[in-house]
Parts: sequence; structure tokens; C-alpha cells
Amino acid sequence: MLILECPYCGVKAEETELHGGGEAHLVRRGPDSSDDAFESYLFQRQNPKGVHFERWRHAYGCGKWFHAARCTATLEVFGTYSAQVSEPPQQIRDRIAARRPGWSWSDQG
Repeated sequence: MLILECPYCGVKAEETELHGGGEAHLVRRGPDSSDDAFESYLFQRQNPKGVHFERWRHAYGCGKWFHAARCTATLEVFGTYSAQVSEPPQQIRDRIAARRPGWSWSDQG
């Protein structure tokens, strides 16, 4: 079972207390974008086997959205952090790089 710690209230919650919100750190496209860019924003998502960044909501707790970095193959959680940032904190990127040699944030997206 996946257990994530809410970075706001500090509760370690099972996935049954949370609600997944899909891929994190998407570049939002608005009505002024090209049709191809808007279509990509709406429908194209990464689905990697390995390190992935996701949005989660602490549905049965504080109700706030946050991001989680985890491995989709092993369910290893590298950390959770505020949803109000445009990229993962350096400490989480360092933790991933230490566990996954050759991994780089710049390779994401």
C-alpha cells in the first residue's frame, strides 16, 4: 500500500485517504495557445516506469493538494512537497539521484 506524508498537516496517510490528481508540474496551456499545444496539454501525459511526480489531495484530512515524488515500479516514495512550486525541492531531487544513479531533473518532461 502506498503511504504518503502530507507536507501541510504532517499526517502519514494511506492512499485510501488521498485522491490522486495526475501528473505534477504540467505547463498549463490557455486559449491563446496553438491547437497542437492545447491538445498536448489536455491529453498527453507521461506514464513512466520509474520516477514520477504526481499531484495528490489529502481528501480525508486537511483537504490540501500536494506533490509526491515516487517510483511507479516499486512504490518507493522519495518525498512530498507543496503544490505551489514549479519544480521539486533540491533535497528531493538529491534523494532521487542518490537512489537512481544517472537520473536528472533536466531529463524530465
